[in-house]
Amino acid sequence: VILASSRGRGENLAGVLNERGIDSKFLSDREEIREGKTSIVRGNLNKGFEYPEIKLVLISDREIFETKKSRRHRRIENANRIKSYNDINPGDYVVHAAHGIGQYMGTQKITVNKIAKDYLKIQYRGTDILYVPIDQMNMLYKYVGNDSEKQMRLSKLGGSDWNKTKQKVKKATADLAQGLIKLYAQRANTKGYSFSADTPWQREFEDTFPYQETEDQLRSVEEVKRDMESEKPMDRLLCGDVGFGKTEVALRAAFKAVCDSKQVAYLCPTTILAMQHYETFLKRMENFPIRVEMLSRFRTPAQQKKILKKLKSGEIDIIIGTHRLLSKDVEFHDLGLLVVDEEQRFGVANKERIKELRQNVDVLTMTATPIPRTLHMAMTNVRDMSVLTEPPQNRY
Repeated sequence: VILASSRGRGENLAGVLNERGIDSKFLSDREEIREGKTSIVRGNLNKGFEYPEIKLVLISDREIFETKKSRRHRRIENANRIKSYNDINPGDYVVHAAHGIGQYMGTQKITVNKIAKDYLKIQYRGTDILYVPIDQMNMLYKYVGNDSEKQMRLSKLGGSDWNKTKQKVKKATADLAQGLIKLYAQRANTKGYSFSADTPWQREFEDTFPYQETEDQLRSVEEVKRDMESEKPMDRLLCGDVGFGKTEVALRAAFKAVCDSKQVAYLCPTTILAMQHYETFLKRMENFPIRVEMLSRFRTPAQQKKILKKLKSGEIDIIIGTHRLLSKDVEFHDLGLLVVDEEQRFGVANKERIKELRQNVDVLTMTATPIPRTLHMAMTNVRDMSVLTEPPQNRY
């Protein structure tokens, strides 16, 4: 007996086995298991077993389709990669907690009071140089902004620029938090739409995911679904680094919304990103009767007009787009879910429009590290949060 996680997978497996000369059949719940032959039934199990006394072998389809490395080995491998990533090379930009952005120029041995020590040499603006003892390396962070710029503006040692930058960030964070608290207070008194439980299509759609989900992904998906099924409008922040699987969580939430005949808006900060997500959604949903469209400057004015008309009449289920989605002429037939990718990259005027959209719809906001650390401190107990900290298998 082979356990298959979905009917589609079971029927496919029966076809493959029959082609290879193994008499196999996918059985419905009412059919009995056939003696002496291979039967495939719906079920979930991590690992199968043998029971020789009654001549039974039970196999899980996971053992056939999915090969996983041991968890312990994978974690060690990822830890090594992260460690090598953090190693800085001469010429790299670094940030000192107290002095700001500088350029790492290598190590240098300096003798002070007859004691020789290794120091990290950091070049600042002009001729300023800071020597950081190796044992104080924890004060330095690798600069993770856009270091491809030829004219990187370095901080000035002893100047007030760096402190001003930090104060600006603190004030902006406080202002953002205050605005969000007001919005969440309004949403707390608003009754939202309660989505239905998962359908067989939902499970079939999730089975088409070609990779092994991480535990963080599975937990985040469950948290999002639980929020969607409650009467309170969802407002969940999904944090995770690039490539950690945020889009798959959004895909499953979008599919769930469409199964209840609700529309989904997926807001992206750039045209290229919108195009990438549009292609991903089309590919993942090609076997289902779901209409996906994109609204950005890649569409001509005539195409945009046609899309807006279909969006208003409900002919489009999922719309993916840039700031264009926030224009006043965009009207939805029945919006149920708003997904915002990298909310911090939208301007003040855009955020005001987002607030109008999100009064009583479910909202899933996604963002990559390291921004969430600040957001998390600012919004403790104000907003629900899911975090993806575990990289997918063999992710560099």
